[in-house]
Amino acid sequence: MTASGEPLTYLGSQQTAWGINMALTKAKFENFTAFKDLEVEFSPGINALIGENGTGKTHLMKACYAACDLVKTERSLAYKMVEVFLPSGRQGGRLVHRGGEETEASAEIHIDDWYARCTFHGPNERTVITPVDLPKPSLASVYIPVKEMLANAPGFLSLYAAREIHFEEVYRDMLHSAYLPPLREPIDDAHGRMLGSLEEVIGGKVTVSGEEFFLTNEQGDLEFTLLAEGWRKLGLLWLLIRNGTLRDGSVLFWDEPEANLNPKMFKTVMQVLLELQRAGVQVFFATHDYVMLKELDLQMTEYDGVAFHSLYRDKETDEITCHTTSRYLDIRPNPIGEAFDQLYDRQIERSMRGLV
Repeated sequence: MTASGEPLTYLGSQQTAWGINMALTKAKFENFTAFKDLEVEFSPGINALIGENGTGKTHLMKACYAACDLVKTERSLAYKMVEVFLPSGRQGGRLVHRGGEETEASAEIHIDDWYARCTFHGPNERTVITPVDLPKPSLASVYIPVKEMLANAPGFLSLYAAREIHFEEVYRDMLHSAYLPPLREPIDDAHGRMLGSLEEVIGGKVTVSGEEFFLTNEQGDLEFTLLAEGWRKLGLLWLLIRNGTLRDGSVLFWDEPEANLNPKMFKTVMQVLLELQRAGVQVFFATHDYVMLKELDLQMTEYDGVAFHSLYRDKETDEITCHTTSRYLDIRPNPIGEAFDQLYDRQIERSMRGLV
């Protein structure tokens, strides 16, 4: 359901050639980080998060990623939240919304009929609540942060395991996924097309030797430290598709995929993201880029499950809220589109000088 009450057509799990996959369906926050009171429903396909800086796009994705990770470990949601957000001193109470009198925060993430909820008490106490006793769903996930890590991967995992270094756990998790060897089963046609599109852009395939990543083509092996950062990011996406991390029933979180990418590559990136959701992968990405958002609008079809989530500060309450729609033209507010329109108007104004 959108903020305005209009129904959305994509609610529920995504139907694929393999059946019905589980998916993140909803997140609810009270006094949690940037959010005073927020509830967002998700598409089982692509979820595009937009909003000005400080409106909680990354926080929303990290919280959902933390819930997905519970299917792999016996740790609590509160513990994973702390490792993913990394508040000072690992004090969960610092995740309580600032600026008010409340000293308790809660986050509740729904995966179909299952959900996990945790509460934090400021400033230091951390409490976990388990409100349901249901089997954990099978929902693999990967989080691609803005900062590229493959070039700095050698030695990182052993250092992270042995020392207190100030990196959110998403970096460790991402490298674990990148190092996975390919599956034994053959690549299907859909994933083969995705790999081919990415290989054409980056000029080869990605290989691993020891803990180093290389771009491999007819000219040989080029280490990632000498590779353009934008190509490294696409190389990571290639790896995650090739080794089976991104397959039906998984979730991809990608923070600002446009960072360090030439806009000419955006078309391919969006083609791959749409192909992934058609193959049963639920996708979340946060963006500040007009071209990236418009590529999604132009390439999506009526059969694609796409939701645009616009996070913004309400003028009356000054609190962050969300408007969700399945149509690009219905996004409101749309700070990306507004900035582009203003830029275009200024260009026209300058071009018309001296003519009127």
